[in-house]
Amino acid sequence: ATAMTITDDIMREANLTEAELKTELAVLLYQNGKLSLGQAARLAEMARLPFQFLLAGRQIPVNYDEAAFA
Repeated sequence: ATAMTITDDIMREANLTEAELKTELAVLLYQNGKLSLGQAARLAEMARLPFQFLLAGRQIPVNYDEAAFA
């Protein structure tokens, strides 16, 4: 795993907690097709269903693939 450091001043300026930053990053990467639903949910440290509800609340469509049903 690769570690990434985001300084406290950036976090303060963004007005985000670490959990919120992970969620925002997960949503962005999912929306741009860089992560699957499961990967994005794991990054956000959420179960799939709550992550799907989060996406729905932001009007981001859920793209199902064969792996989602395996």
